[in-house]
Amino acid sequence: MTAAAQWAEALQEWAIPEEILASAPESPWDFPVDVFVDIAKHALVDPSTPTHHRITEALPDGGVLLDVGSGAGAASLPIAQPACRIIAVDQDRQMLGALADLATGRASVDLVEGRWPDVADLVGEVDVAVCANVAYNVADLGSFVDALTAVARHRVVLELSAVHPQSPLSPLWQHFWDLSRPTRPTADDAEAVVREATGVAPGSERWTRSRSFMGEGGAKTIAWVRRRLCLSQEFDDKVAAALEELPELAPSAMATLWWPGQSRTSSQRCGSG
Repeated sequence: MTAAAQWAEALQEWAIPEEILASAPESPWDFPVDVFVDIAKHALVDPSTPTHHRITEALPDGGVLLDVGSGAGAASLPIAQPACRIIAVDQDRQMLGALADLATGRASVDLVEGRWPDVADLVGEVDVAVCANVAYNVADLGSFVDALTAVARHRVVLELSAVHPQSPLSPLWQHFWDLSRPTRPTADDAEAVVREATGVAPGSERWTRSRSFMGEGGAKTIAWVRRRLCLSQEFDDKVAAALEELPELAPSAMATLWWPGQSRTSSQRCGSG
């Protein structure tokens, strides 16, 4: 079995059983925009992650940076200065609106609403492509990586948690639904997919995230976790009590992978003909 097929098979094991999903009073898939805005604002103050470093060392002055699955721009806006333009791709219009607000006075941003690689033709070629905390939502990761590599002139940077981002909630699925959650895929599996898709061994750096994208506790976090578990509001107190037993709300162990792009066209600088 190929690395891409193994990734897809392992990811499918994370699907919520139909009988549980059918009983959910609210969609478990919605992400609160304000959480992503807080993460982006924090990154603007301290853009010191390995992901930011790997982007900046490959991004030429006046270059174009593509941010796929951009959210509110935590991976791209903090390092906007070397670039003349950021192209942000996200399927959530509210996320793109939040990114545009944060970009005011910092960067020129083009917003592309849609899924990658479906909208790749709307993007064109860029100097560096980054994709942060999206891979575990992508079943066909090989094609996803292929499309990123094809549009990037210099480098592709992929950030993801070392294990599935929902892994910390596995004990709660067991507690409330008697449902065992899988342990794969992992960042190691993603690295194998990149190696298979590109034919090169990507650079890899492991690091620790200081801030959770699931919030810092409180009512908003409790409500988000409860929705994620397909539970009703009546379970808020029980969810809050269960959360107190968890060591963390999101994986803090992260991985940044990077590899060369394949685009061979000349870079277009801002202000150039």
